[in-house]
Amino acid sequence: MADLSADIEELWARRAELVPGDAEALASVEAAVGLLDRGEARVAEVGAEGEVVVHEWLKQAILLLFRLRRIETVELGPFEFADRLPLKRGWAAAGVRVVPGASARWGSYVAPGCVLMPSYVNIGAYVGPDSMVDTWATVGSCAQIGARVHLSGGVGIGGVLEPPNAVPVVVEDDAMIGSRAMVTEGARVGRGAVLGAGTILNPSIPVLDAQTGEELSRGVVPAWSVAVAASRRRSFPGGEFFLPCVLVIKRLPPGERHDKAQLESLLRDHGAGL
Repeated sequence: MADLSADIEELWARRAELVPGDAEALASVEAAVGLLDRGEARVAEVGAEGEVVVHEWLKQAILLLFRLRRIETVELGPFEFADRLPLKRGWAAAGVRVVPGASARWGSYVAPGCVLMPSYVNIGAYVGPDSMVDTWATVGSCAQIGARVHLSGGVGIGGVLEPPNAVPVVVEDDAMIGSRAMVTEGARVGRGAVLGAGTILNPSIPVLDAQTGEELSRGVVPAWSVAVAASRRRSFPGGEFFLPCVLVIKRLPPGERHDKAQLESLLRDHGAGL
């Protein structure tokens, strides 16, 4: 893998010279993206110190792939597509249940035990074992979704490709993301956390503790917590306005499986849902 990484970095350095169809360059790039497709490598992962580590060369490989591959026509049943990438195949052998209307691009990884309702998973994304991508949810390019995660209906997990060192969205193991929530631009949802329906989370959104009013972070929901969309008053020369924030309303016992009925009751009490 070290040799392949060096090849990709060399190609990236002279990317302006590359032309579509360059067979030698394309072989290296497709080998790198193939690692992502098989789950043998990841664009990003949580490091030993809890930080998100981005493997830039794999992002570079994805960007080079778009430069080097030509657009081709793909026919699937009555549908026709024109794209530079094929869709993933071999779902039954991979141990993944895929409902009609779901699709994932080659270069993404969906682990055994996952369920894809009519939804979309983009290149570079990683979806961990036994996770659910529910109806009309999207997992953007390079987003990292952990094990046993539930992305509810209509959830938007944002993608990020450029610049190559940009941190993607990370949703850690055992998290639940409520319907129509949007998690974008490198935001992070900690392990076991619950994000209420309709919540918008990005690195500019403050995450506040409901008990103390303390700002816990920008764009990071703590592990084993329940968070909902909220707003706070701010004064400007033109008047007072309410700007969005995310409110942590409860801490959950670490490691304890979510009781969905109790969570829904708690969220309803705060005007939210799953």
